[in-house]
Amino acid sequence: MSRHPVAFMSYVRLDDRHENGRLTQFRERLSGELRMQTGEPFEIFQDRNDVAWGQQWQQRIDESLDAVTFLIPVITPAFFKSQPCRQELERFLKRERDLGRADLILPVYYVECSTLREKAKLERDALAKVIAARQRVDWRELRFEPLTSPNVSRRFAEIARQIVAALERDRPKPSLSVTAESDTAVEASSESNAAQPRQFDEKTSETDPTSVRPPVPKSEPPTLVVDAFHRGDYVMLTDALKAAVPGTRILVRPGLYREGVTIDKPVEILGDGEPGDVTIEAFGKSTILFQANMGRIANLTLRQSGGGKWYCVDITQGRLDLEDCDITSQSLACVSIRNGADPRLRRNRIHDGKQSGVYVHENGQGTLEDNDIFTNAYAGVEIKTGGNPTLRNNRIHDGKQGGVYVYENGQGTLEDNDIFANALSGVEIKTGGNPTLRDNRIHDGKQNGVMVYENGQGTLEDNDIFANAFSGVEINTGGNPTLRNNRIHDGKQSGVHIHKDGQGTLEDNDIFANAYRGISIATGGNPTLHNNRITKNEEQAVWVSKGGGGVFEDNDLRGNGRGAWKIDPDCVSKVKRERNIES
Repeated sequence: MSRHPVAFMSYVRLDDRHENGRLTQFRERLSGELRMQTGEPFEIFQDRNDVAWGQQWQQRIDESLDAVTFLIPVITPAFFKSQPCRQELERFLKRERDLGRADLILPVYYVECSTLREKAKLERDALAKVIAARQRVDWRELRFEPLTSPNVSRRFAEIARQIVAALERDRPKPSLSVTAESDTAVEASSESNAAQPRQFDEKTSETDPTSVRPPVPKSEPPTLVVDAFHRGDYVMLTDALKAAVPGTRILVRPGLYREGVTIDKPVEILGDGEPGDVTIEAFGKSTILFQANMGRIANLTLRQSGGGKWYCVDITQGRLDLEDCDITSQSLACVSIRNGADPRLRRNRIHDGKQSGVYVHENGQGTLEDNDIFTNAYAGVEIKTGGNPTLRNNRIHDGKQGGVYVYENGQGTLEDNDIFANALSGVEIKTGGNPTLRDNRIHDGKQNGVMVYENGQGTLEDNDIFANAFSGVEINTGGNPTLRNNRIHDGKQSGVHIHKDGQGTLEDNDIFANAYRGISIATGGNPTLHNNRITKNEEQAVWVSKGGGGVFEDNDLRGNGRGAWKIDPDCVSKVKRERNIES
């Protein structure tokens, strides 16, 4: 027989049938993750009535100690009532004792179970006490998540790492739940104090510092099912929302639901299928209007198909977790955040909006993480009138205008985003806009990398700005940003172009390998540059013309194709140069 490690999943078949085969899918996903992490086949056998299960189980239990085998019991209320499941657990506990180990049983806590939760029931069931003493994989909340969601994928990876760690242990550890002297594993588990968690006694807790308060048990949220085939509680999401009490989880099964919904209570709405299986589409209204303090929406395709001026998702208050959705709009923006709302947008595809992808305005906030925002008619993200979101690890690209547009006193923090291939500038800042850009990649735009104008401000730190069709950074008409520790390079024109009374402070930047000058200043431009390295540009390091000026101190201007300086005669008196390295 193969000496590859294997596992057996012990479960109640009716539970799998009720879940429409979800436990079978669980086994398949975990087996695949283990194969990926070990680099070799890792079979997980399922179904005690299957021939392979019976043959493999008997061989593995009876053969020598070097055959590494795991048991994965799926814990539901029916598990402890199933005699076959109990027998499988008893036999494996004995095997574990024979091996001198306590890490080969990996319970998956799938549904809230009163046998584990209630002390009196736990004391009467020796096997339940064994499970209670083990470290368990808590799947109760993830039970309603799509098995393809990133959260679930990360949990599969964690379980696999736990199994791999057990495989790699050099020395077997003595079981904490059984003793060599006991006749059966069940007797050992009931007698061994080491296997039992310390119980909390309210009478002694104040005098006994070792007394541990048990965790507050999780309660299953009320759940409603929406099914277009009339196999759930409701056919339409709107009706389910009317019936839902705060805290309800609403599962939406695959189908096309043509309705716009208003969420005015804290609920979860989860697509119960593969990405793209569950679509909600609205005409003449917003697809989602969120008006609650808390909520969560995940794994849905959301479409606004026109019929007036509507957003696809309109978040007007509170904190909405919007995750793993595909969002489009044929009317206004795909997502609107306003009135102080502070949502969390994660791992969404936000695209093909008739206006912006995400529109943050009227003091809207929010955190956008790991979203793909693309091919929107306006900016990928538009921030104005006090909007102040955090954008982190997003891809903002192929917009028909700019990537990010900050104006009318908008703010925002942009960190670690990839902003590229937009038709206008990657980032535009104007009319009092004052964002912070840090550690972004801004590249391959069809105009500038960053454009600051009409009294825009902003702080740009540690960004990589490169390969844009115009300048890496353009500053004009009173724009006054601070650029610090950026890499501005390989632009098709100048690295930084400052004109029309633009200003700016540039410190410790690397500006190199641009097709024109490193710094180009004209028509009243007047920046201050300290400690920059302006090198290897095709033309001059600095060109000042048409009444431009500026302060240049302690900059490295060596190695440019046409020297360090080109200063028009009418600009000489406006340029202050001190301690620069020019040759």
